Amino acid sequence: MTDTQRRVTASVTAYLVGGAVLVALSCLLGWWIFSRGDEPFPIDTWWNAAIAELWNPVLLGFSRVMNWLGGGWFGVLVVPIGGAIGLILLRLPWAAAYFLAAEAVSAAGVQVLKHVYGRARPEDMLVLSDYGSYPSGHVANAATIAVAAVIIFPRVWVAVVGAAWVVLMAFSRTYLHVHWLSDTLGGALIGAGAALLVAAAFVVPMARERADAATGASG
Repeated sequence: MTDTQRRVTASVTAYLVGGAVLVALSCLLGWWIFSRGDEPFPIDTWWNAAIAELWNPVLLGFSRVMNWLGGGWFGVLVVPIGGAIGLILLRLPWAAAYFLAAEAVSAAGVQVLKHVYGRARPEDMLVLSDYGSYPSGHVANAATIAVAAVIIFPRVWVAVVGAAWVVLMAFSRTYLHVHWLSDTLGGALIGAGAALLVAAAFVVPMARERADAATGASG
C-alpha cells in the first residue's frame, strides 16, 4: 500500500468514525430531551431569558437576515445549488457532488430527528418556523456547509470562518426564540456528522480531482 493509499484509507476511517460519533451524540441528546418530557434544560431557560435582555434592533435585523439565509427557499435551494455551480466553475465536479449530497443527507437527518422527538419550540418566537424544535435545521445546514468547506478547501481561515458562521447562526436562532440553546447544539452535531459521513464516500474521487487540479496548475 502506497503512502497516498494509506492517507486515503485513514481519511475514510476518520470521516466514518467522526461522523458516526457526532450523529450518535445528536441522537442521544434528542433522546435525553425526549426522556425529560420535553422540559427545557436549565441552561435553555437561562439562555432564553438572558438573550431576551439583549433586545436590540440591530441584532434583531441581523437575526432575521440569518433566518432568511439559513432556511426557506434560499437556504434549501439557492445555497446548495449555488455552491455546487461555483465548485463546477472551479473545475471540481466531484466536490460539487459531495456538497450537494452532504446538504441532502443533513436536511434529511434533521427532518427525521424533528419528527422522532417532536420537541416544542419556545413560546415567544419572533418568526414563523416549521414543526419540531430539535434539532435546529438552520444550524445543521450551517455546520454542514462549514465542514464541507474545510474538507474541500483545507485551510485554517476556512475553518475559522466556518466556525464563526455556525456560532452566529446558533445565536440568531436563539435570539429569535425559535430554538432552545440545546437545539442549536443538536443541529451542529447532526450537520457536521452528516458532512463527515458523506465525505467518506467521496474521498477517493475528490483526492484525484485535487491532484489533477494541482498538476494542471503547475503545468
